[in-house]
Formats: sequence, structure tokens, C-alpha cells
Amino acid sequence: MQPESNTVTKKTGTSEKKLALQLLMQAAQPEKRHVVLGIVFLFLAAGLEALGPLLGKAFIDRYLLPHQMDGIVVAGLLVVYVITGWYATWLRYLQLTRLAGVAMRSVRRLREQVYGHVLRLPMAFFDKAITGQLVSRVTNDTESVKNLYVQVLFVMLDSSIVVIGALAAMAWLDWHLMLIVLMLIPAVVIIVWFYQRWSAPAVSRARQLRSELNAQVAESINGMSALQACNAEAGFGERFSKTNQQHYLARLDELRANAWLLRPALDLLNSLLLVLVIFVFSQRSFSGVEVGILYAFVSYIARVVDPLIQITLQFGQIQQAVVSAARVNTLLNEVVATSKQTDAEIKSGDLRLQHLGFGYDAAYPVLHDINLHIPAGSFYGVVGHTGSGKSTLLSLLLRFYTTQSGRIEIDGIPLSHFSDEHFRASVGLVPQEPFLLAANARENIAMGRAISETDIIAAAQAARVHEFILQLEHGYDTPLGEGGARLSTGQKQLIAIARALAGKPRILFLDEATSHIDSETEQIVQTALSDLRGKVTIVAIAHRLSTIRDADSIIVLNHGKLTEQGSHAELMVLDQGIYQKLYLLQALED
Repeated sequence: MQPESNTVTKKTGTSEKKLALQLLMQAAQPEKRHVVLGIVFLFLAAGLEALGPLLGKAFIDRYLLPHQMDGIVVAGLLVVYVITGWYATWLRYLQLTRLAGVAMRSVRRLREQVYGHVLRLPMAFFDKAITGQLVSRVTNDTESVKNLYVQVLFVMLDSSIVVIGALAAMAWLDWHLMLIVLMLIPAVVIIVWFYQRWSAPAVSRARQLRSELNAQVAESINGMSALQACNAEAGFGERFSKTNQQHYLARLDELRANAWLLRPALDLLNSLLLVLVIFVFSQRSFSGVEVGILYAFVSYIARVVDPLIQITLQFGQIQQAVVSAARVNTLLNEVVATSKQTDAEIKSGDLRLQHLGFGYDAAYPVLHDINLHIPAGSFYGVVGHTGSGKSTLLSLLLRFYTTQSGRIEIDGIPLSHFSDEHFRASVGLVPQEPFLLAANARENIAMGRAISETDIIAAAQAARVHEFILQLEHGYDTPLGEGGARLSTGQKQLIAIARALAGKPRILFLDEATSHIDSETEQIVQTALSDLRGKVTIVAIAHRLSTIRDADSIIVLNHGKLTEQGSHAELMVLDQGIYQKLYLLQALED
């Protein structure tokens, strides 16, 4: 992921607003009926509210000033006034529940869409992504988009309809005075324009720094042991304080824009407008009949100014929501890994690499012309110095990246021809750093897959971890803690092996799975691998060479090239061979 300053412009422009509104419309597509009903309720409520000042004018002009207080008629006017107000309130309740429901359901769908999209992104994306910023996209930014729903569909639309209704009523009463009130609209537009020019950079910067704060917190928590071991608490605290201060200053700039250009300026306009209307009214020939019009206009001015104030007060939230929506849209535009929907199946697990070449930057290749055949059911080890290309080769075999030259085949079928679902179900991975959920042992082995209890236990037995799990407090139902906090490193790795085996893979990859475990656990892993020989194709990248000593064949990579291949015994007799040097060096260290 690119830095936030690159993915979001410093100034919220028309294109961002357009993208945000498109995102809203797309997420609200299934809610057309509720949106239409909510808008209808808005118009009805606005129409009923506009009747209030007209009823007041009729009461003043026809009954109060002429002193013709007909009790039945006056009572009727009061009843109509109360009923229209009650129905307007009831319609506003219906409108609020409809549109708020639209907002909540649409954002729920949007959040699920964003999370699902992230799950389908290729591993190359996560090489550059910052975890805290991704979490902020899925949670904070989608929540801000909900605010845009609420503000646009409720406050903005509602206030706009009220203003239109009040202006229409004033035009019907006296269009000359209405034109004076209409002067308020351009003034508000000018204020909002200045507000956007001032606040948009501050809003964008505040959102960027908030994501940076999330990223720093997530990074510090994940690496807390290293942080404390290096006595780096003060340095990290100072870095966080500096970012936090920048966020505070950005928010302060935003608040200054609100304080100077929104409420105070509009309150001043309201006062000036009232003075101007009263002044113009006082220059006309005064009659009792016009007093009702003055009352109605004063009432309608409040019904115009207050909604306009509400509209402008929402621009701070809208600015933030538009920026968030643009960032969510940027994430959704990240290209997901494509997979062909074919009937191709991995049946035996025969692997073949032909003239394989790859580089993260095409100008600097990492792997050079790799040719290799791994028969089905065999056990192959891959070794080499740091930077020799071992992890890159594994990433290509796992389809995390696409080959740039040459090809990889399984059972004679190109790797790209398998569907994602079938490939992931047929291939198992035991990573160097085992990932465990904050869940029980059963859930960590099943990993969200529909795996029966029998298969879970069988996988645990094959990984030689079944007996250990039974000794836990609640057996397979025992919570393992966040990241497997209650387990040793070796126990975590055995759980990870059981998870890989639970899917009954045809091919099993191990990425330095024994590099952080003790010798006793390594022997358990070796026994488990020996039992799988002939049943599953095993490819083990190993740092500890004792793990793959009994492999059918050992591949030695050096600077991205396959330089040696053979059994342990065959490689040990090579004079000045790379494998021989690595093995003897490790033996000396041990």
C-alpha cells in the first residue's frame, strides 16, 4: 500500500466527492424502496410544517387583530395546528428510521465488501501494506462513510426540503420579501466555499495522521518484546507523541475553520436578514392585514436559516466522510488475484518447474532458469544461504506471485489453471512463524473450514500433538490465548502442522518450520514427515539441515540458481560443495 499522502489528495476535490457518492449509491442499491419512502416522508413532513406559519397568519389577520374571536373557528385552527405538527413529527420519525436503517445496512454491506476484498488481495499487496492502516480502512473509514449516509440522506436532504418548502410558502405570501430572504442562499454558498478551501487540507491531514497513529500502535504491540528488549520505549513514545501532536494541530485547524466560518457567520447573516426584512416591511403602507404576513415571514426566516445552519455544520463531517470514502474506494480498486474456474484437479501432487525465472523488480531477477522435477509422494528439501531465493521459490509454488518466465506444473497442468478454492484445499503450508487464533485447539486446527471431528483428531495424531492437546485443561476445547500465548514455540508449530494436514493436502510445503523449535520437537516433526512419505508430496525449506537430512533429494540454491541436487550422502561427498559447508558449519555450531 502506498503511503497515505499518496493515496489521498491533500485537497478534497470534486472527483473524490463523486467517487464517494458512487460508493454510497452502489452500497444502497438494494435499499431503493426504503430511500424513496424516506424521501416521500420528508416532503410530507416539510409540507405539514410549512402550514404552521400560514395558520398563524390566518389567526392574526382574521381573528386576533379584528377582535373577531369565534371560539369554534379558533379552536378548529388550534386543533389543525396541533394535528399537522403531530403528523409532521410522526412522519419525521418514519423518515429517520427508514433512512437510518438504509445507512446502517448499506455500511454493513460495504464493510463486508471491503473485508472480503482484502481477503482476496494477492500476497504481493501485503508486502507493502501497513496493518494499522488496513484495519483503519475496514473499520474507521467505513464508519465515517456511514456518517456521510446519515448527513446526506437525513440532515442535508431534510434541511434542503424544509428550505424549499419555506421559500415556496413565502413566495406565495409575498414574492418581493421572499427575494430578500433568497439573498441568504448565495451568501451561505460563499461561506461554505471558503470553509472547504480552509478545512479540506486539515481534514485530510487529520485522517492521514489518525491512520498513522493506528499503525504505530499496532506495530508497537506486535513487536512489544523486541521493543522492550532494545530499551526503545522512550523512542517509540516520543515518535507517537510527535504524530499525536501533529494530529492535534490538524484537528485544531479544522475546528478553527468551524468556529470562524460556520455558526458565527450564519448567525450574523440571520440577524442582518431579519433587520432587512423588517426595514423593508416598515417602508410599506402599514395595515393590520400585513401584520400576519410579517409574523409568517419571521417564522419562515427561522425555518430557512436554521436548516441552512444545520447544512453548513455538517460539512466538517462530510469532509471527513468524503475523504474516508475515497480511501475505501482506493482499496476496493486494488486488483484482486484472478483465478480460472476450471475442473482441473490435483490428483497425485507431481511438481515440475521448467526454466523458471522471477524477480520482484523485472530488472533484478531473483531466480534464474530453475528446472526441477519433484515426483508425487516424494520428500524434497530446499536449502541455501540467506538471499539465495528459497522463500521466493516457495511463494511462486504457493501462487502468491506469478512467474515471469518459465512455468510451474502440477500433474502436468499449469499452476494457473487450478481454481483458487481447489488449489488452497489441495495444498498445505506450515509457515516459519505459526499463526494461531485466540480460540481453542479445535478451532485452530479447523481454521474456519468444514472439517469433521474425526479428521481434526486424525490430523492432530499425524502431527504428534494429539496427546498433548488431551492433557490440556479442556482438551480440544481449551483456549490457547492470543497468538497461542499458552503454548511453547514447538507446540504452536505442531498445531500448525496439524492444521495443514487437516485439509488432507496432496502437497505440503514447510517454510523453515523447525528453525525456532528444540531438538526434541524437531525429532517429532521428522517422525511426522516420515509417516507422510509416499502419501503426500513434501517440499521443506529448511534452515536446520537435520530436518531434511533423510529427504529423497535436497535442492541447493545459490544466488537464485540451482547449483546442487542429491541426497544427503551424495551432497556430502562433493568437494567444497555448498551443502557440505552449510552442514559442517551447523554441526560445528551444535
